[in-house]
Parts: sequence; C-alpha cells; structure tokens
Amino acid sequence: MAEKQLLLEVVTPDRMVLSTEAEVVVCPGVEGQFGVLVGHVPFLSALEIGEMYYKAGGKTEFLAVSGGFAEVTGTKVTIVAEAAEMGREIDAERARRARERAEKRLAAAKTEAIDWVRAEASLRRSVIRMKVAGR
Repeated sequence: MAEKQLLLEVVTPDRMVLSTEAEVVVCPGVEGQFGVLVGHVPFLSALEIGEMYYKAGGKTEFLAVSGGFAEVTGTKVTIVAEAAEMGREIDAERARRARERAEKRLAAAKTEAIDWVRAEASLRRSVIRMKVAGR
C-alpha cells in the first residue's frame, strides 16, 4: 500500500462491498460528516443513513450507507454497515418506487397507525440511494 493511501473496507452482514486504497474517505457520522486522511487519529463513530465517498487516483466514488459504524486508524477505515451499495450498483427505479411507498405510508399516518420511525427511515434510505445512483 502506498504511503499516502488508506485501506478502505466496507462490509455488511451479507457481503464485502468494497476493499480498496483511497486518499480520502468521507462518511455520514451521527454527529455530522467527517473526513479521514492517512495519519488520522484513531476513533470509532456511529454512522447515519447517508452518502459516503472516497477519492482514489483522481476519481471519486460514491456509496449509499444505512447506519452502522466506522472504525478509523491511521492507515485504515473499516465501515461495518447495516446496508451499503456502490452508486453504480443502485437500481434508481427501484429506489424511486421505494420512496413513493414510504411517502404513501407517511401520508397515511394521519388516518392509520403506522410505524413512523420505520417509514421515515425507509424514505431517507430511498432518497439517499437515488442521490448516489445519480452521481
């Protein structure tokens, strides 16, 4: 591994999504977005549903992540996420349909008992997936 590179690994319960070298990694932490460069102080952060990206070889790659944790050391960033998808893997049409379903559930909350937190999280995930797919 080059001296100015981080090892970035993104894993979910189902699979290893990504293992690559990166110059910078930016993640959606629960306390706000954070960026990591080689030599960063070690820390652990919970992740929010959101967009993360990394830069390698002058190219920026985007991922949609749904919660989880980031472990940062001086040379490695490990993302353990509930769900994560590379932008190029996302089916934008499927994400659009998921957004519509979530919006309908939330609109029905005025007349029906629904799990508001679950419906809102579904809406946030679908919006992020659509944003990342469009990059």
